[in-house]
Amino acid sequence: MTFINKDFMLSNDTARELYHGSAAKMPIIDYHCHLVPQQIAENIQFRDITQLWLVDGHYGDHYKWRAMRGNGVSEDYLTGGKHTAWETFEKWAETVPYTMRNPLYHWTHLELSRVFGIDKLLSPKTAREIFEECNAKLATEEFRGQALIRKFNVETVCTTDDPADDLRWHKMIAEKPFGTKVIPAWRPDKAMAIENPKAYNEYIDKLGEAAGMEIKTYTDLQDALQKRHDFFSSMGCKLSDHGLENFYAADYTASEIDAIFAKVRGGSTPDAKELEKFRSAFLFDQAVMDAEAGWAQQFHIGAIRNNNSRMFNLVGPDTGYDAIHDLEIAAAGNKFFDRLTAAGKLAKTILYCLNPKDNEVMMTMAYTFNDGTVPGKMQFGSGWWFLDQEVGMRRQMDALSVLGLFSRFVGMLTDSRSFISYPRHEYFRRILCDVIGTDVENGKLPACEMDQIKQMVSDISYNNAKNYFNF
Repeated sequence: MTFINKDFMLSNDTARELYHGSAAKMPIIDYHCHLVPQQIAENIQFRDITQLWLVDGHYGDHYKWRAMRGNGVSEDYLTGGKHTAWETFEKWAETVPYTMRNPLYHWTHLELSRVFGIDKLLSPKTAREIFEECNAKLATEEFRGQALIRKFNVETVCTTDDPADDLRWHKMIAEKPFGTKVIPAWRPDKAMAIENPKAYNEYIDKLGEAAGMEIKTYTDLQDALQKRHDFFSSMGCKLSDHGLENFYAADYTASEIDAIFAKVRGGSTPDAKELEKFRSAFLFDQAVMDAEAGWAQQFHIGAIRNNNSRMFNLVGPDTGYDAIHDLEIAAAGNKFFDRLTAAGKLAKTILYCLNPKDNEVMMTMAYTFNDGTVPGKMQFGSGWWFLDQEVGMRRQMDALSVLGLFSRFVGMLTDSRSFISYPRHEYFRRILCDVIGTDVENGKLPACEMDQIKQMVSDISYNNAKNYFNF
């Protein structure tokens, strides 16, 4: 029997019935990912499996990079760009056997099986054969970017886009549809990043150009963002995304925010209190903008980034040198959502935490602000980043189930730059079915309610996201 067989991760008969009968056939809505719109629009043809899977210039799979570094692989094979595609792939093949019990072992073989039809285990013995077989397939039309997305029955993709982006690639995709809807998502983090005045002012000038106006004041900033927000709406955008260390809810006055913005525009660095006040005002104003547009908003909380300063200086951000933060999030988060609720400006919201200690904290935070207007309005999102694996998913599902309504969960997202990460949806669905199936087998859920249980599985896999985002 092959390792990735039809009953992979399904430990009992009910789990198998739920997966094969309900979950497996549902389309995919990837409501948060980092696919590059240009690559989708141009229907990228990858040079080889290394470009697709491991390293593509500055970008690549930093999950794999962390594992390879841990296995003693030199940076030259990763971001160094000093080795051939085969040499880098060979180093990954040498690493894979050492990833047993890491989700990379499962993801690697799921992707080989589901994308390329390869059921061999990747190791130094099989590396050359697998490398050549993947490359031969990638040279065909059936393995270009758009075809890879269609292969997994992906109905909708939401990319992650800056407010200053002209969205020209989204326009091109809309003009030449390929069967999957691709829409932008709003990521305004750079417009809040006043801690580095030089970089911030360069960005604000760019944002001003995109909005067709000069940004001199905080009011100008909000006006410019509103113009871009409206433009994103016209391009089909329905949700925003914020990557934050924590929620921000300091007290402030309008005059204080005006003064802080003027200080930064003048090239001076804000102090810690000013930074907290500005972030609090900015985040609130963005949330109001989303609510008025009828969007959903997503908050990814708890990463501490770019911790290895030597490597940051050498290879830059997003290269695998981030970690889980351990901040206290409850007070600021509840205060932030209370402000929005009091103002009548709380949008549909999905919360993600990176520290598993915060699962129950975030779950109870979400359900404190449900208002009965929308089923599942406040959501505790799927396991994120370091928690995007079996243990993390099960813990997230347990916290959601115990403290909320599991049946209203909007399910999985890829959060990936890779065109072949869609088997992660299969992985999630198999774990989902195993969790529920085990409860049925153990008598914790009634077998006589299988129709309702099957509906729950279909809803979490697809229907809830479809209805929540109005795609």
